Amino acid sequence: MARYEDLPYRTCVGVMLINAEGLVFIGRRAGGIEHVDDTHVWQMPQGGVDPGEDTWDAARRELYEETSVRSIERLGEVPDWLTYDIPRTVAGRAWKGRYRGQRQKWYAVRFTGKDSEINVEKPGGGGHKAEFVSWRWEPMKNLTGLIIPFKRPVYERVVQEFSALADQ
Repeated sequence: MARYEDLPYRTCVGVMLINAEGLVFIGRRAGGIEHVDDTHVWQMPQGGVDPGEDTWDAARRELYEETSVRSIERLGEVPDWLTYDIPRTVAGRAWKGRYRGQRQKWYAVRFTGKDSEINVEKPGGGGHKAEFVSWRWEPMKNLTGLIIPFKRPVYERVVQEFSALADQ
């Protein structure tokens, strides 16, 4: 097994879905070995980028696969790749021990549909495994207090980059 320091980052995307009231979609994770308590189990949609896939295309695909949402308007993106390391205590079990964390490209999108479009129980038309067991709209300023602590610096940067979009 490779040393933790030598493991690569998994390439992934994240999506901040913002509704007309400036609130952000967050989903309650279905589970995961990295979760430490019941408060920090919320996150925005995110997922891996397939080989050769454009990150914007991956963001739209992941959003659909996790929420069934297709009614969106692109608002912006974080210009940098943001990274986080998963704790060493779970690194050998997460992603089959192949990665030390993720490098993420983040996008902000406006939700232009109705809440009834969102389906986290049978996302993507029922063809995808549910990542979330529930969801809600949350003020952007609250996001960093709801995410698992090792992802907090990424969420702080995403909120900083997209904070003006909540007021539009």
